Amino acid sequence: QVQLVESGGDLVQPGGSLRLSCAASGSTLANYAVAWFRQAPGKEREYVAGISNDRDLTYYADSVKGRFTIARDKPKNTVYLQMNSLKPEDTAVYSCNVLDYWGQGTQVTVSS
Repeated sequence: QVQLVESGGDLVQPGGSLRLSCAASGSTLANYAVAWFRQAPGKEREYVAGISNDRDLTYYADSVKGRFTIARDKPKNTVYLQMNSLKPEDTAVYSCNVLDYWGQGTQVTVSS
């Protein structure tokens, strides 16, 4: 079983940056592919970024490509999502996912 805890969400101005963390317990994250999803009010949950368990290949939604970076910190058993050049449309609850496991999410609000 995998327990996931996200953190790092905040209120930030357009153009700003945030780094989200997905910390795991109960299992070693490096053994799994990990993905970040987000859900804005009234919208479907959407895929944001993922990292594979072999060779740490990374994948991004077109809407965040070039602005967001997903990366692992294996000693800390954590996956990060570095978000730069944030836009109001990035406002959402961001959650990490491993297999059928989800964290509780962290709120990101981009507003002036």
